[in-house]
Amino acid sequence: MQFPRPKLSYANVIATIALFVALGGAAVAAGLPKNSVGANQLKRNAVTAAKLKRGAVTSGKIAPKAVSAGKLGANAVLPGNLGAGIITTDKLSDSAVIASKIKNGVVTTNKLNNGAVTTAKLGDGSVTLGKLADGVAPLLGTLKSGQTLRGVFDLGDTGGIGDFTRGAISFQFPLLNTATVTVLKKGETTANCAGLGGGSTPAATGGNLCIYVTESKNLNATTPLAAENNTRLGFGLVAKSEAAGEYYAYGQWAVTAP
Repeated sequence: MQFPRPKLSYANVIATIALFVALGGAAVAAGLPKNSVGANQLKRNAVTAAKLKRGAVTSGKIAPKAVSAGKLGANAVLPGNLGAGIITTDKLSDSAVIASKIKNGVVTTNKLNNGAVTTAKLGDGSVTLGKLADGVAPLLGTLKSGQTLRGVFDLGDTGGIGDFTRGAISFQFPLLNTATVTVLKKGETTANCAGLGGGSTPAATGGNLCIYVTESKNLNATTPLAAENNTRLGFGLVAKSEAAGEYYAYGQWAVTAP
């Protein structure tokens, strides 16, 4: 008994070929050798951000100058990412450094150019007595606290027993308040009146007027020399004789503003 042979048709042939190609192509795709897919095998836009592994794009994969300003997000560049000396003066835009950006104490005297601070840069009332060095005498107002005025005195006369003479000293600059006065005999000192400092620099602590007698003759034993009319503007002196004849007193004084 013979079975009828199937007849080959065009459709049967094409279907068989298509099945063979399909099965063969899948096998080929499953067995691609390493490094066989290159840039030419990738369609445009085939590699998207979602297809990139975390950390896949390293610095070595970025071309020089590839990251431009427009590619940086807000706050992307932090102080820790800047190299030492990377920001130079030519990198700063005009008016970039304003007063609020300068730390207190950063601008010191050695940072100022010669002639940088002119009279036009000083605010009204900015140079006060407190800003002047101790060696600068005041030109107006009262004697600066802690500063000292010094001078000499000399008074005397010729007369009978108990005669007296007066003298007065005006301060070159007035005090803020009247000082406490102490008259010291030759060689005497106190806690507030430390002496003549080698003979030429009388001393006084703050708020004190110290009158040092260095030489005297025929002065009253009880009140040889007395201060009177002591004010913030100056002081007066009275010398009184012990016996008839010449009598005098001279010396130095110092007053320090309280």
